[in-house]
Amino acid sequence: MNNSDNSPLEFEQNLVTVASGKGGVGKTWFATTLCHALSQRGKKALLFDCDFGLANIDIQLGLIPEHDLGQVISNEIALEQAIYPKSKSGLSFDVISGQSGSGALASLKIDRLIDMGARICNLAQHYDYTILDLGAGVENSVMTLARASDKVIVVITADPTSLTDAYAFIKLHNMRNNDADIEIVVNMAEDQNEGRRAFEKIQKVCQNFLNISPTLLGIINRDKHVANAIRAQLPLLSRYPQSIAGGNVIEIAKKL
Repeated sequence: MNNSDNSPLEFEQNLVTVASGKGGVGKTWFATTLCHALSQRGKKALLFDCDFGLANIDIQLGLIPEHDLGQVISNEIALEQAIYPKSKSGLSFDVISGQSGSGALASLKIDRLIDMGARICNLAQHYDYTILDLGAGVENSVMTLARASDKVIVVITADPTSLTDAYAFIKLHNMRNNDADIEIVVNMAEDQNEGRRAFEKIQKVCQNFLNISPTLLGIINRDKHVANAIRAQLPLLSRYPQSIAGGNVIEIAKKL
Protein backbone atom coordinates (compact mmCIF):
# COMPACT_ATOMS: atom_id res chain seq x y z
CA MET A 1 0.00 0.00 0.00
CA ASN A 2 1.49 3.34 -1.08
CA ASN A 3 0.03 6.31 0.79
CA SER A 4 1.10 9.89 0.30
CA ASP A 5 0.31 10.93 3.90
CA ASN A 6 1.34 7.73 5.70
CA SER A 7 -2.14 7.01 6.98
CA PRO A 8 -2.38 3.87 9.16
CA LEU A 9 -5.31 2.53 7.14
CA GLU A 10 -4.65 -0.90 5.67
CA PHE A 11 -6.46 -2.48 2.76
CA GLU A 12 -9.09 -5.15 3.28
CA GLN A 13 -9.32 -7.18 0.09
CA ASN A 14 -12.95 -8.24 0.46
CA LEU A 15 -14.05 -4.65 1.05
CA VAL A 16 -15.41 -2.98 -2.10
CA THR A 17 -15.95 0.77 -2.10
CA VAL A 18 -18.63 2.28 -4.33
CA ALA A 19 -18.18 5.98 -5.04
CA SER A 20 -19.17 8.70 -7.49
CA GLY A 21 -18.12 12.22 -8.25
CA LYS A 22 -21.68 13.53 -8.01
CA GLY A 23 -25.11 12.55 -6.82
CA GLY A 24 -27.89 11.32 -9.05
CA VAL A 25 -25.94 8.61 -10.87
CA GLY A 26 -27.54 5.68 -9.04
CA LYS A 27 -24.59 4.91 -6.78
CA THR A 28 -26.60 3.76 -3.76
CA TRP A 29 -28.97 1.70 -5.89
CA PHE A 30 -25.98 0.05 -7.56
CA ALA A 31 -24.26 -0.71 -4.23
CA THR A 32 -27.48 -2.26 -2.93
CA THR A 33 -28.10 -4.34 -6.04
CA LEU A 34 -24.48 -5.48 -6.23
CA CYS A 35 -24.58 -6.65 -2.60
CA HIS A 36 -27.84 -8.49 -3.32
CA ALA A 37 -26.37 -10.14 -6.43
CA LEU A 38 -23.33 -11.31 -4.48
CA SER A 39 -25.51 -12.76 -1.73
CA GLN A 40 -27.55 -14.62 -4.35
CA ARG A 41 -24.30 -16.25 -5.43
CA GLY A 42 -23.93 -17.71 -1.95
CA LYS A 43 -21.64 -15.02 -0.56
CA LYS A 44 -21.97 -13.70 2.97
CA ALA A 45 -22.41 -10.00 2.27
CA LEU A 46 -22.74 -6.75 4.22
CA LEU A 47 -24.04 -3.47 2.79
CA PHE A 48 -22.56 -0.52 4.68
CA ASP A 49 -24.18 2.90 4.22
CA CYS A 50 -21.30 5.30 4.77
CA ASP A 51 -22.90 8.38 3.23
CA PHE A 52 -22.55 10.61 6.29
CA GLY A 53 -24.76 13.38 4.95
CA LEU A 54 -27.52 11.77 2.86
CA ALA A 55 -27.74 8.15 3.95
CA ASN A 56 -30.76 6.51 2.34
CA ILE A 57 -30.17 2.77 1.97
CA ASP A 58 -32.74 2.04 4.68
CA ILE A 59 -35.30 4.15 2.81
CA GLN A 60 -34.61 2.47 -0.53
CA LEU A 61 -35.03 -0.95 1.06
CA GLY A 62 -37.96 -0.07 3.32
CA LEU A 63 -36.02 -0.89 6.50
CA ILE A 64 -36.48 0.47 10.01
CA PRO A 65 -33.23 -0.52 11.73
CA GLU A 66 -32.90 -0.32 15.48
CA HIS A 67 -29.43 1.22 15.29
CA ASP A 68 -27.42 3.28 12.84
CA LEU A 69 -23.94 4.62 12.21
CA GLY A 70 -24.67 7.79 14.13
CA GLN A 71 -24.86 5.81 17.37
CA VAL A 72 -21.50 4.24 16.57
CA ILE A 73 -19.91 7.64 15.98
CA SER A 74 -21.28 8.94 19.28
CA ASN A 75 -19.90 5.83 21.04
CA GLU A 76 -23.34 4.65 22.16
CA ILE A 77 -22.84 1.24 20.56
CA ALA A 78 -20.08 -0.81 18.96
CA LEU A 79 -19.94 -1.07 15.18
CA GLU A 80 -20.99 -4.73 15.31
CA GLN A 81 -24.17 -3.76 17.19
CA ALA A 82 -25.25 -1.51 14.29
CA ILE A 83 -25.63 -4.51 11.97
CA TYR A 84 -29.22 -5.09 10.87
CA PRO A 85 -29.10 -8.84 10.20
CA LYS A 86 -30.76 -10.48 7.25
CA SER A 87 -32.76 -12.64 9.66
CA LYS A 88 -34.67 -9.50 10.71
CA SER A 89 -34.78 -7.60 7.44
CA GLY A 90 -35.90 -10.47 5.25
CA LEU A 91 -33.08 -9.67 2.83
CA SER A 92 -30.27 -12.01 1.84
CA PHE A 93 -27.55 -9.71 3.21
CA ASP A 94 -26.80 -7.71 6.35
CA VAL A 95 -27.06 -3.90 6.46
CA ILE A 96 -25.50 -1.10 8.48
CA SER A 97 -27.60 2.03 8.14
CA GLY A 98 -26.20 5.54 8.01
CA GLN A 99 -27.77 8.59 9.61
CA SER A 100 -29.24 11.00 7.11
CA GLY A 101 -28.79 14.73 7.52
CA SER A 102 -26.21 14.62 10.30
CA GLY A 103 -23.71 17.42 9.87
CA ALA A 104 -21.74 16.08 12.83
CA LEU A 105 -20.96 12.88 10.95
CA ALA A 106 -19.93 14.71 7.80
CA SER A 107 -17.47 16.88 9.73
CA LEU A 108 -15.64 14.13 11.62
CA LYS A 109 -11.98 14.85 12.23
CA ILE A 110 -9.33 12.88 10.38
CA ASP A 111 -8.35 10.70 13.35
CA ARG A 112 -11.97 9.63 13.87
CA LEU A 113 -12.32 8.89 10.16
CA ILE A 114 -9.17 6.78 10.16
CA ASP A 115 -10.40 4.92 13.23
CA MET A 116 -13.75 4.28 11.53
CA GLY A 117 -11.95 2.99 8.45
CA ALA A 118 -9.92 0.59 10.58
CA ARG A 119 -13.06 -0.69 12.32
CA ILE A 120 -14.76 -1.21 8.97
CA CYS A 121 -11.76 -3.24 7.78
CA ASN A 122 -11.91 -5.40 10.90
CA LEU A 123 -15.62 -6.02 10.47
CA ALA A 124 -15.17 -6.86 6.78
CA GLN A 125 -13.03 -9.85 7.74
CA HIS A 126 -16.21 -11.62 8.88
CA TYR A 127 -17.82 -11.37 5.43
CA ASP A 128 -17.06 -12.61 1.95
CA TYR A 129 -17.89 -9.14 0.67
CA THR A 130 -18.57 -5.81 2.34
CA ILE A 131 -19.95 -3.17 -0.01
CA LEU A 132 -19.19 0.32 1.28
CA ASP A 133 -21.51 2.97 -0.15
CA LEU A 134 -19.72 6.29 0.19
CA GLY A 135 -21.22 9.73 -0.13
CA ALA A 136 -21.02 11.50 -3.48
CA GLY A 137 -18.32 14.09 -4.01
CA VAL A 138 -14.76 14.61 -2.79
CA GLU A 139 -15.21 15.72 0.82
CA ASN A 140 -12.53 14.71 3.30
CA SER A 141 -14.72 12.03 4.89
CA VAL A 142 -15.34 10.44 1.48
CA MET A 143 -11.72 10.50 0.36
CA THR A 144 -10.40 9.15 3.67
CA LEU A 145 -12.79 6.21 3.88
CA ALA A 146 -12.27 5.40 0.19
CA ARG A 147 -8.76 4.30 1.12
CA ALA A 148 -9.90 1.46 3.36
CA SER A 149 -10.39 -0.72 0.29
CA ASP A 150 -8.02 -1.71 -2.49
CA LYS A 151 -10.94 -1.85 -4.94
CA VAL A 152 -12.93 1.28 -5.72
CA ILE A 153 -15.87 1.19 -8.13
CA VAL A 154 -16.69 4.63 -9.52
CA VAL A 155 -20.23 4.92 -10.85
CA ILE A 156 -20.75 7.32 -13.74
CA THR A 157 -23.35 8.16 -16.36
CA ALA A 158 -22.86 9.54 -19.85
CA ASP A 159 -23.71 13.02 -18.58
CA PRO A 160 -20.70 15.38 -18.97
CA THR A 161 -20.93 16.65 -15.39
CA SER A 162 -20.83 13.08 -14.12
CA LEU A 163 -17.64 12.45 -16.09
CA THR A 164 -16.03 15.67 -14.86
CA ASP A 165 -16.85 15.02 -11.21
CA ALA A 166 -15.83 11.37 -11.44
CA TYR A 167 -12.46 12.46 -12.81
CA ALA A 168 -12.04 14.80 -9.82
CA PHE A 169 -12.68 11.89 -7.45
CA ILE A 170 -10.28 9.59 -9.31
CA LYS A 171 -7.58 12.27 -9.38
CA LEU A 172 -7.74 12.90 -5.62
CA HIS A 173 -7.96 9.21 -4.80
CA ASN A 174 -4.98 8.46 -7.00
CA MET A 175 -2.97 11.23 -5.30
CA ARG A 176 -3.59 9.63 -1.91
CA ASN A 177 -3.09 6.06 -3.05
CA ASN A 178 -1.66 5.34 -6.47
CA ASP A 179 -1.83 1.57 -5.99
CA ALA A 180 -5.62 1.37 -5.74
CA ASP A 181 -7.63 -0.67 -8.22
CA ILE A 182 -10.13 1.74 -9.78
CA GLU A 183 -12.92 0.32 -11.90
CA ILE A 184 -15.75 2.07 -13.71
CA VAL A 185 -19.43 1.20 -13.89
CA VAL A 186 -21.52 3.17 -16.38
CA ASN A 187 -25.11 3.41 -15.19
CA MET A 188 -28.31 4.40 -16.99
CA ALA A 189 -26.82 3.94 -20.45
CA GLU A 190 -29.26 4.09 -23.34
CA ASP A 191 -27.39 1.12 -24.81
CA GLN A 192 -24.07 -0.64 -24.45
CA ASN A 193 -22.46 1.55 -27.12
CA GLU A 194 -23.30 4.75 -25.24
CA GLY A 195 -21.93 3.20 -22.05
CA ARG A 196 -18.69 2.23 -23.73
CA ARG A 197 -18.25 5.71 -25.19
CA ALA A 198 -18.71 7.26 -21.75
CA PHE A 199 -16.13 4.89 -20.29
CA GLU A 200 -13.64 5.60 -23.08
CA LYS A 201 -13.91 9.34 -22.41
CA ILE A 202 -13.01 9.05 -18.74
CA GLN A 203 -10.37 6.41 -19.42
CA LYS A 204 -8.69 8.66 -21.98
CA VAL A 205 -8.54 11.69 -19.71
CA CYS A 206 -7.16 9.55 -16.86
CA GLN A 207 -4.49 8.15 -19.17
CA ASN A 208 -3.52 11.59 -20.48
CA PHE A 209 -3.44 13.53 -17.22
CA LEU A 210 -2.98 10.94 -14.45
CA ASN A 211 -1.07 8.23 -16.29
CA ILE A 212 -3.50 5.61 -15.01
CA SER A 213 -6.03 3.49 -16.87
CA PRO A 214 -9.22 2.58 -14.97
CA THR A 215 -10.88 -0.57 -16.23
CA LEU A 216 -14.50 -1.06 -17.27
CA LEU A 217 -16.33 -3.29 -14.80
CA GLY A 218 -19.71 -3.10 -16.47
CA ILE A 219 -22.44 -1.11 -18.20
CA ILE A 220 -25.98 -0.95 -16.82
CA ASN A 221 -28.77 -0.15 -19.24
CA ARG A 222 -31.43 2.41 -18.42
CA ASP A 223 -34.38 0.41 -17.11
CA LYS A 224 -37.77 1.67 -15.87
CA HIS A 225 -37.91 -1.25 -13.44
CA VAL A 226 -35.21 0.41 -11.33
CA ALA A 227 -37.36 3.42 -10.45
CA ASN A 228 -40.37 1.16 -9.88
CA ALA A 229 -38.43 -1.00 -7.43
CA ILE A 230 -37.14 2.05 -5.55
CA ARG A 231 -40.67 3.43 -5.26
CA ALA A 232 -41.80 0.06 -3.91
CA GLN A 233 -38.83 0.11 -1.47
CA LEU A 234 -37.75 -3.33 -2.59
CA PRO A 235 -34.51 -4.67 -4.09
CA LEU A 236 -34.61 -4.77 -7.88
CA LEU A 237 -33.57 -8.43 -7.99
CA SER A 238 -36.48 -9.36 -5.73
CA ARG A 239 -39.14 -7.25 -7.43
CA TYR A 240 -37.97 -7.70 -11.02
CA PRO A 241 -35.51 -10.62 -11.12
CA GLN A 242 -35.58 -10.77 -14.94
CA SER A 243 -34.98 -7.05 -15.51
CA ILE A 244 -32.26 -5.90 -17.89
CA ALA A 245 -30.54 -3.70 -15.30
CA GLY A 246 -30.65 -6.53 -12.77
CA GLY A 247 -29.00 -8.84 -15.28
CA ASN A 248 -26.29 -6.24 -15.89
CA VAL A 249 -25.48 -6.09 -12.16
CA ILE A 250 -25.47 -9.88 -11.89
CA GLU A 251 -22.79 -9.98 -14.60
CA ILE A 252 -20.77 -7.40 -12.65
CA ALA A 253 -21.08 -9.51 -9.50
CA LYS A 254 -19.72 -12.50 -11.43
CA LYS A 255 -16.64 -10.47 -12.41
CA LEU A 256 -15.94 -9.65 -8.77
